[in-house]
Amino acid sequence: MMRASWKSPAIVLIAALLFGCSISPQARRDKFLARGKHLLQTKEYARAILEFKNAASAMPKDPESYYQMGLALWGTQDYRSAYAAFRKALSLDPKHKDAELKMAEIQALTNDPSLLKDSESRLKALIEGNTPSTEMLRTLAFTELKLGDSNGAIAALERALAAAPQELASVTMMVNAKVSDKDIAGAQAVLEKAVKDSPNSATVRQALGEFLAWEKKAGEAEAAFRQALMLDPKDGPALRDLAILQLQQGRQQEAEQNLRKLSAISGFQSSYGIYLYQQGRRDEATREFERLFKEHPDDRQIRTNLVIAYRTTNRSADANRILETALKKNGKDADALLQRGEIAIERRDYGAAEVDLNQVLKLRPNAPEIHYVLARLNLMRGMPLIYRQELTEALRLNPDLLPVRIELAQNLLNANAASTALDVLDHAPAYQKTALPLIVARNWALWTSGDLAEMRKGIDQGLAVARTADLLVQDGMWKLRSGNPAGARTALEEALKINPSDLRALQAIRQSYVAQKNAPMALEKVKEFAAEHPKSAPVQEFLGNMLLGAGQKAEARAAFAAAKQADPASIQPDLWLVRVDVTDGRLDDARQRLQDVLNRDKGNQTARLWLADVEALRGETDSAINLFRQVVTSDTGNAEAYNNLAYLLADRKPDEALKYAQTAVELTPNRPAYCDTLGWVLYRKGLYSAAVQYLERAAADKSDPVWAYHLAMAYAKAGDLTRGRTTLRTALKMNPNVPEAKAAREVIGQN
Repeated sequence: MMRASWKSPAIVLIAALLFGCSISPQARRDKFLARGKHLLQTKEYARAILEFKNAASAMPKDPESYYQMGLALWGTQDYRSAYAAFRKALSLDPKHKDAELKMAEIQALTNDPSLLKDSESRLKALIEGNTPSTEMLRTLAFTELKLGDSNGAIAALERALAAAPQELASVTMMVNAKVSDKDIAGAQAVLEKAVKDSPNSATVRQALGEFLAWEKKAGEAEAAFRQALMLDPKDGPALRDLAILQLQQGRQQEAEQNLRKLSAISGFQSSYGIYLYQQGRRDEATREFERLFKEHPDDRQIRTNLVIAYRTTNRSADANRILETALKKNGKDADALLQRGEIAIERRDYGAAEVDLNQVLKLRPNAPEIHYVLARLNLMRGMPLIYRQELTEALRLNPDLLPVRIELAQNLLNANAASTALDVLDHAPAYQKTALPLIVARNWALWTSGDLAEMRKGIDQGLAVARTADLLVQDGMWKLRSGNPAGARTALEEALKINPSDLRALQAIRQSYVAQKNAPMALEKVKEFAAEHPKSAPVQEFLGNMLLGAGQKAEARAAFAAAKQADPASIQPDLWLVRVDVTDGRLDDARQRLQDVLNRDKGNQTARLWLADVEALRGETDSAINLFRQVVTSDTGNAEAYNNLAYLLADRKPDEALKYAQTAVELTPNRPAYCDTLGWVLYRKGLYSAAVQYLERAAADKSDPVWAYHLAMAYAKAGDLTRGRTTLRTALKMNPNVPEAKAAREVIGQN
């Protein structure tokens, strides 16, 4: 027999090609599946998805390829696409119980009652037709809890625990079910049994300690945490919870020692630095994060914490250095791009922020945090609708984000959409509905909608948990609207004892005296309160505003000066003093004060905008135009700056003025002053008919006769002399002494 070595390389190559072409679809599918599963185990989800797509292409009717693809999509938190993949797997194999289970799990994550009911039906059918796994039973229990059926949840969990009494996930869910059913003793008994069943488990003892701490049984909780640490000295959750308990008891030194120990445990390295940061020890926190970052240069969370520390200690150059270094190593580092985008928003470089954030969006389209930061960007740019859309998307991606839910509701309230705000709040997950922040937010929505009866229930529900400043302010405002000013003041004064800088309470107290037609007493009470809190800058500013409104400019100036002394780092008192300077006609003083603010904070666009206004009042038009240009370059959403710049350019450069005026109206369509500016620019360009439509919108508001004079001239120039004369007569009755009156007479007289 001849040996195989006689074959030439060319023949070997041809054979390889032939055999390669003859690989069956099954073999190709198996190869792609194996690769995908390996990538899935290493959490390389994007690459795994590609392999599973290749597997599905090789065998389009193979349910397993779609099931595995669903698992990878689940890993990226793209639940919608994952659901579609599981559905496809199930359509190819109606008996694919794993795909059925995953579909039910995704439905259980929603707050849609119909989807939750469908999840319940799927799970019950799965359990009846198969030997149920603990995962099936836990998912059913989770769904039952969301549907409010704690008895059904408990029944499912009892079966899960009977099959696997040591599974902590089932134990934890049973505790939650018992608590939901208000069976606190039963919940504790479940955990105590779990400790007996798993005497060597530190994790179970930590869970018991956490529950006992929640029950405010501090001594028993501490004993459980210490027992957990005896079993496993590196049990991070137990050490963390012990430190928290010690902090709550004022045992600062012991807590700090434990937090230092905790920083040596993987997954908890930042705990001590975060503690220092929260204690206001920012420099120490920064040094701790620097130490950690040196030891763990590839840990993104530690890097993120260090960048935050740099940003809050005015070390933006160091923050940028860290991020730029990271992005040189990996231009697709989403965490670094996100933080660089946030820094760009802070310095009002919205174009650069948008570039970074859009890149993050491509990398993590289903990450709620990117949509939240995009919301903040659009808010700063003066785009409230897009801001709201991005908040809604962040909430869709993660319905558990309570702060985002509350922010969205507040935005809707500001837009006079109280019923929509209530709907947003009422769709919060069931476990959040007893949270004080949600109760408070819902009360404000009810207040805005005028549903005082329901609001009263909410106030009482909240006060039964804690007498917070927010709830007491609501109580006071409710009583004030209900005709009980004395009772209102009692609640509001209690709120001020908790938070002396709560201006809502102070404002409501003022209103309580005004309601009794005693405005002088309101001012006296605020003066008394301000005298008791001389170091509260917000209170001094509040007093200054009241005094300014009462025409007591000298006293207002003194109050704002006191606010500045109370908080030298704050710029707000300076801005209030600028207002007083302008009302006193002290334009040079106002100009100098604003220059000082800009020397301290070069990025303060409010100060730059006001300085432009002051320069315009001083007759320094060129300087004002230059400053307005700087504002619109840095703050592309500042409608006021666009409008004022357009007005100053209307006579000089009407073509350039037009684009600024149009932008101002696009940003704020219903502002009469902006409509007047756009109309006047069109007038100066000789586009009289186009000018009329904007000037009519402005002149419909009778607060400024100038707008009526502009409209009168536009009517006349557009050929409607009769309406021009009628409008001129109306304007003359409003104020015949403004310069525009003479100009309008001349125009209409010429026609």
